[in-house]
Amino acid sequence: MRVIIQRVKKAECLVEGGVVGFINKGMVVFLGVRKGDKLADVEYLAEKIVNLRIFSDEKEKMNSSLLQVEGEVLVIPQFTLYGNCKKGLRPNFVEAASIKVAQQYYLKFIELMRKRVNIVENGQFGAKMRVVIDNDGPVTLIVYSR
Repeated sequence: MRVIIQRVKKAECLVEGGVVGFINKGMVVFLGVRKGDKLADVEYLAEKIVNLRIFSDEKEKMNSSLLQVEGEVLVIPQFTLYGNCKKGLRPNFVEAASIKVAQQYYLKFIELMRKRVNIVENGQFGAKMRVVIDNDGPVTLIVYSR
């Protein structure tokens, strides 16, 4: 699995003009699932993400986790994280998991996050989404499960 995390002051996800997810201070997690990923990958990333020290402490150092700052999370499914652009001009997505598997792991990831974080919002799997992000820093990280 691969995620892109953005620390945000606020963010929202819209589908067909309507808001389906909104958060204040926290992080947006773009989640990509790859062929061969396992439940252990989902569990690893959920635990890693809530404990990443990417929020500023009282000395303005990135030393606090999402849990410590009581941040919120917006999870967005993002199969294009496994787009391969090495050949030609059109990305191929052969590394991305099937829709069935990707959706299963996406929903499991949200479930695990909700056990750890008070406010977890999400995008809509399979929909064309507009994600509006007020990036804080900016802080953007890529995290892999393996």
